[in-house]
Amino acid sequence: MNLEQARFNMIEQQIRTWEVLDPVVLELLNKVPREDFVPERYQGLAFADLEIPLGHGQAMLSPKLEARMLQALDIKKTDSVLEIGTGSGYMTALLAKLAKEVYSVELNAELSAAAAQKLVVHGISNIILEVGDGARGWTDGVFDVIVLTGSLPILPKAFEQQLKVGGRLLAVVGEAPAMEAILVNCVSAGVYRRVSLFETSVPSLMNATQPERFAF
Repeated sequence: MNLEQARFNMIEQQIRTWEVLDPVVLELLNKVPREDFVPERYQGLAFADLEIPLGHGQAMLSPKLEARMLQALDIKKTDSVLEIGTGSGYMTALLAKLAKEVYSVELNAELSAAAAQKLVVHGISNIILEVGDGARGWTDGVFDVIVLTGSLPILPKAFEQQLKVGGRLLAVVGEAPAMEAILVNCVSAGVYRRVSLFETSVPSLMNATQPERFAF
């Protein structure tokens, strides 16, 4: 495979055409080698428009979704970021290149360890990786940016409460096939504004809060 040609095609044919035009995001996707974070048996699919299985019931998000999320969050060099779902570590790497620091939580210890090794190889050190269940919120601190790499049927209030004033949260909310990516802005203390960005469908975070079901 011609990796550079495949990377170019991914950016030009998938990502630009999905309304991702931020030059900072496009340059980042060109520089951070996605293929190094893909499981070896799926190397040939590193730049494909699909979710690549990671094992343990988890998958990498598609490249265009990762790019669209980064563009919407508009991450600054002074931002502290909370990522729920380290997965392969690729999104973690992208976030770390843009932000001051990234605090990433992964439920599966094996995935977290593998991601840590890849991040070290690429010299990315402004990260803290934790093994734990962050699907209902993570109590350690407040953040400028929060991003969830799996979907939730409903978004727990705990996530909003971890945003600093001016902070942004991006999550995919709903149940298949009707999910939407939403951006939550903390406009002032205790006041939040939600904007629907686009429709999509991605795997759910394990142990996500479930809506109440009516029994008849």
